[in-house]
Amino acid sequence: MAKITKDSIIGDVLDMYPQTAEFFLEIGMHCLGCPSARGESIEMACAVHGTDAEALIAKINSAIGE
Repeated sequence: MAKITKDSIIGDVLDMYPQTAEFFLEIGMHCLGCPSARGESIEMACAVHGTDAEALIAKINSAIGE
């Protein structure tokens, strides 16, 4: 998978990089196993949870070496 973006689907990110789950949990996304959450883009989920998508994306890409 290429660099993670705001349009990346959470389920795809977690499938390829399970270690990133901690970053979603840190910002209050405790519904990672929910089918609808896994189908959301990072941008959509951050909007629902009132968090900064760009900050989360930067943290994820840093952790996966992108």
